Amino acid sequence: MKFDEAYKRLSEISKEMDNRDLPLERAVELYSEAARLTEECRKDIEDAKLKIEKIDGGRV
Repeated sequence: MKFDEAYKRLSEISKEMDNRDLPLERAVELYSEAARLTEECRKDIEDAKLKIEKIDGGRV
């Protein structure tokens, strides 16, 4: 999944989890998905940072 798609999905999950009537099982599913997407986004950001550092000669 691309970064922008993952970030959008995280926003959707956040909105859904704001629902106080959300069943526990669904909340756990969403939490698990959000944790996975967060890790994907973190890796994408780290990869982008490394690419920028390489281009910029490590000055970032």
